[in-house]
Amino acid sequence: MPIPAKICGLKTPETVAAAVAYGAAFIGFNFFGKSPRYVEPEQAGMLGRAIPAEVVKTGLFVDDDDARIAAILAAAPLDLLQLHGSETPARVAAIKAKFGLAVMKVIKVRDPADIARAAEYATVADRLLFDAQPPADMKNALPGGNAVSFDWTLLQGFRSPLPWMLSGGLTPANLAEAVRQSGAPAVDVASGVEDRPGEKNINKIKDFLAVARSL
Repeated sequence: MPIPAKICGLKTPETVAAAVAYGAAFIGFNFFGKSPRYVEPEQAGMLGRAIPAEVVKTGLFVDDDDARIAAILAAAPLDLLQLHGSETPARVAAIKAKFGLAVMKVIKVRDPADIARAAEYATVADRLLFDAQPPADMKNALPGGNAVSFDWTLLQGFRSPLPWMLSGGLTPANLAEAVRQSGAPAVDVASGVEDRPGEKNINKIKDFLAVARSL
């Protein structure tokens, strides 16, 4: 059965069209201002109009307040809010209640204790995404998209009432092994389909989605 895949950090009509054409289940727009993948809300709104209804339009937010989330949604309607910061379970519940949209909480992983933290969000989020905690000595680390992975075997046997995704350092070359080791039912990629931070490669998007379809 194909593994649903999310292509995150898209900024151009060409890359959005490629992700849709090659079978992405989710398309992600990054609204974290310090990221090389940042997209203006108005641009995301324009790009979103070309995305079929069955593809989930996702917005990446990092510890944003209600006013900023509302302003972005006014310009770029979304289906799923990806919370990639230090949002508490209470904050996740509040965002979900206020905006009436599905919410995916990102869990940043370095060791088994981080996996265990996912249980705190089981009753307030709609989805989980496991991403790598950047190394402590990594300079200018981003909340995500750092092209680093974690020990995928930490997720072996993981069970949750919520659907979940694997992220962090995935590429077309390592995707099959990452899914085998982690048991991930869905995957997310940003840096692994780029030539350089923020610049997507259409052929890499095609290759990544081809592997996901084969699994």
